Amino acid sequence: MLQQLQGLIFDVDGTLANTERDGHRVAFNQAFASVGLDWHWSVELYAKLLAIAGGKERIQYYLQQYQPNFQPSQGIKEFIADIHQLKTQHYLKLLRSGQIQLRPGVKRLITEAKEANLTMAIATTTSLPNVIALLEKYLDLSWFAVIAAGDIVPAKKPAPDIYNYVVERIKIPRENWLVFEDSDNGLVSATAAGLKTIITVNNYTEQQDFTGAALVVSDLGEANQPCRVIQGSFSKDYLSVASLRSIINH
Repeated sequence: MLQQLQGLIFDVDGTLANTERDGHRVAFNQAFASVGLDWHWSVELYAKLLAIAGGKERIQYYLQQYQPNFQPSQGIKEFIADIHQLKTQHYLKLLRSGQIQLRPGVKRLITEAKEANLTMAIATTTSLPNVIALLEKYLDLSWFAVIAAGDIVPAKKPAPDIYNYVVERIKIPRENWLVFEDSDNGLVSATAAGLKTIITVNNYTEQQDFTGAALVVSDLGEANQPCRVIQGSFSKDYLSVASLRSIINH
């Protein structure tokens, strides 16, 4: 029986935009410096930290593994919350100044999906202000029926909770959704929720294991900037709504 494509769910960081290396990482370092800490998350270190989903969780892991003797005056939990809030402020400045751009094909495909009356949603571990700022700058917030972000569910990716949260609020069968992710954590999360997933890799995730993905590509592609197929069967230069309808039945 053929499945009908009805909805798309997008991760944000690394999927809609290359936010990690030149966005969140830079903002974390700015937050550390603003409170007098000489900590620096290099590109290489941040690649390791990305195995931990969630900014606050990432700070906690860093403290445990790299700064075990650090004792903030206000307590660890409060310190992490304060640093994360500062980091969000710095990140939003970077975003609003145009230093973070959408990935190839993102605006084109989302616009096409809107015109095709597909339901769209967001499922991400990043905080809600970050998501809103990105969508307002480059897309349209009103195009997304549900925005599930940050701490809206207790268990973050690779747990399926955030995808379950989305599909439970929109009356579309799970087999009629396609998910867009960039990492193995995201793939595990989406597939555990029973959702078919397309991966667009980035520099941090291209060596990860994407067994079970419907398709793995370098990006969504453009007519003048073809995507590179890494895993799966796809013969077009870029992903369109028509190609998504084919993928969901593959």
